[in-house]
Amino acid sequence: MAKKKQKLSYEAKDIQVLEGLEAVRMRPGMYVGGTDIKALHHLVYEVVDNSIDEALAEYCDQIEIIIHKDESVTVSDNGRGIPVDIHPEKKVPALELVMTMLHAGGKFGGSGYKVSGGLHGVGLSAVNALSEWFEVRVWRDKKEYFQRYEKGIPVTKLEVVGDAPRGKTGTTQTFLYDKTIFDTEMSYQFDTLVQRFREMAFVTRGVSIKFIDERSDREMNFYFDGGITSFVRYLNRNREKLHPVIHVEKEIDNIVIDAAFQYTDSFAESIYAFANTINTHDGGTHLTGLRTAITRTINNYARNKKLFKDSDPNLSGDDTREGLTAIISVKHPNPQFESQTKVKLMNAEVKTHTQQVVAEGVEAFLEEHPAAAKAIVNKCLTSARARRAASKARDLVIRKSALESMTLPGKLADCSSRNPQESEIYIVEGDSAGGSAKQGRDRHFQAILPLRGKILNTERARLNQILANNEVKSLISALGVGIGDSFDIEGLRYWRVIIMTDADVDGAHIRTLLLTFFFRYMQPLIETGHLYIAQPPLYRLDHKNKKIYLYTEKERMEKLKELGISLEKANLQRYKGLGEMNPQQLWETTMDPETRTLLQVTIEDAAAADRTFDMLMGSSVPPRKRFIITHANEVRNLDI
Repeated sequence: MAKKKQKLSYEAKDIQVLEGLEAVRMRPGMYVGGTDIKALHHLVYEVVDNSIDEALAEYCDQIEIIIHKDESVTVSDNGRGIPVDIHPEKKVPALELVMTMLHAGGKFGGSGYKVSGGLHGVGLSAVNALSEWFEVRVWRDKKEYFQRYEKGIPVTKLEVVGDAPRGKTGTTQTFLYDKTIFDTEMSYQFDTLVQRFREMAFVTRGVSIKFIDERSDREMNFYFDGGITSFVRYLNRNREKLHPVIHVEKEIDNIVIDAAFQYTDSFAESIYAFANTINTHDGGTHLTGLRTAITRTINNYARNKKLFKDSDPNLSGDDTREGLTAIISVKHPNPQFESQTKVKLMNAEVKTHTQQVVAEGVEAFLEEHPAAAKAIVNKCLTSARARRAASKARDLVIRKSALESMTLPGKLADCSSRNPQESEIYIVEGDSAGGSAKQGRDRHFQAILPLRGKILNTERARLNQILANNEVKSLISALGVGIGDSFDIEGLRYWRVIIMTDADVDGAHIRTLLLTFFFRYMQPLIETGHLYIAQPPLYRLDHKNKKIYLYTEKERMEKLKELGISLEKANLQRYKGLGEMNPQQLWETTMDPETRTLLQVTIEDAAAADRTFDMLMGSSVPPRKRFIITHANEVRNLDI
């Protein structure tokens, strides 16, 4: 007989009240998005955003960020300094109020800020709550003030510690994240922070941002007087441009709309949206307004100038965005974001204002530059023809696949499980490795799709050309999510899509080709955390009847040192290809969930990823050559 469930008490005594910042420490995901590496970086962004707000208010033009060797972070600015006088209602210093109370700040309709990125008022207090310690130093009213907090609680009173140097104002904040909340193995990533600070400097004209990493003695400085026009030029520096950057800026109802865009010979779109300097990764009403305005204006212009046949359908949004690089940045006195992490702007009026400003700017440019206008329209018309061809090819792939066994390509060795959440597929380089993987796998949940040769470089091809490639068609059919307009993550047949290539130059090239394809045409697969890279071993070390697999050069050197073996006397086998391992070895090292290492593919910064793929896989050779020359000394295992 089944046991009765224990009845849970639900009385007044069971209602838990979280005082002060306890709620933040108990539920960090509600305030900074979690406790992972992205949330760790979010702590820095929240503090820097407050300095950027001072810059937007035109009280600050210098910001400095330092990561110290102990992983503490210092953010300094030359703004007005956080107020330190006693709050008339709460009877505590304003600084302490901002640091210890949620939704306290100068951004809620008072006269402190006209435009701000920190509208929720939980930024500093949330960072304070999630820090082992937090120290604030303020220069204001000719005095220097100091206060220290530990886990969100003030441990010293706000006190005057000296006179401020003549004319000096501003705030310096130093904090160390709480390692009882965040993983102690996590570390701030220099490149991730660099991308964010570069973006901030682009969309905040006239501010100088210095970033110092004392852990590696690296330093970066950013200052862009051209604002988002400079941003577009930066993104397109490796691409062939069809015309100069179009820039429009206008204020409507206290909302500043700032947009810049340019068409290139690329096949991908690169559009990024910002609200009050914050990168809204999921877009929102400002991005919708921009896209609608561009599509509608180009269609109207082409119709009026008889660049279409009367029987031709209008260009779609996809047609007018091919090869488009655009930045839309709005500054709103009261933005509504989807969440505290501010990934999507929700204000309905922003769409209307953005649409109006962008349409006026595009229309004026097209009328004043007929040659550039014709080049843009021709680019869009070519895209439309390719899209229609791609649609036919995609439908053919789907129809043809449907006639085959359950939409699966013949060379796929499928798993027996039909539960996507427990299934995974290995995309394997070559028939030899595919044979070993098929024999070594667990047939219940592991599927194998071998690829013959290298797939098409999708950075240099339109979708209709891509769909003509047999390897790409097999990949689309196997995953079950479709491609382009028909992409649907709900159709995914395997929860983990794993790229497994040889640990040599050819393997790295194939892996890059596949990553390019996934980034350009199946990006939601990456964003939802389904794409992985397998890590086969580089070496096998035979020592005292034991087989030791080593996955990196560093691991090899450390193991030899640990065992006291010189490199000359070590019995090492270098694996250049997966096919060199027998099925059992491949299972033990690369496919067994208990022992394997998988790298999850993520997109920390879409703009940075866009530039990287364009540089590595695009048609322009000089940037790639510069990259190779710059990083040549870092190569450790180049196959000759």
